[in-house]
Amino acid sequence: MVQSPGAGKDVYGKDTCVSALQHYRTPDGLAPGPGYSHAVTGRGRWVATAGQVALDETGKLVGPGDPEAQARQVFANLGRALAAGGASFADVVKLNYYLTDITLLPAVRAIRDEYVDTARPPASTAVQVSALAGPEFMIEIEAWAICDD
Repeated sequence: MVQSPGAGKDVYGKDTCVSALQHYRTPDGLAPGPGYSHAVTGRGRWVATAGQVALDETGKLVGPGDPEAQARQVFANLGRALAAGGASFADVVKLNYYLTDITLLPAVRAIRDEYVDTARPPASTAVQVSALAGPEFMIEIEAWAICDD
């Protein structure tokens, strides 16, 4: 796992408080989820991000037609949005993926694994959509986090 920016650090390297989260990867009666927890609980302040797409800070598309490049930019944007709310990837309890092609999910998860603790992954939902906000976008992801008050 890359420590950027997870594990209690924001995108600027500042320490952040991480709430006590409990991950339920395999609750009784459920098959193990491939790379996600079925439930995550915690107490604290909620941070919700808007869905992030592969735009850089100037609004320019990163990685036209390249799902890996778009995923990297999306996760970088998520890190910045989380940091703005005082959270980090270590605080994320849920990721919602919107993909124009569900076969992109393994590549997106590989990038995600550079940001989250794969032993305690967030709960996740992934759906294929017919379109995102613009035809150039392949991936949109939103995050929900819980941090200490």
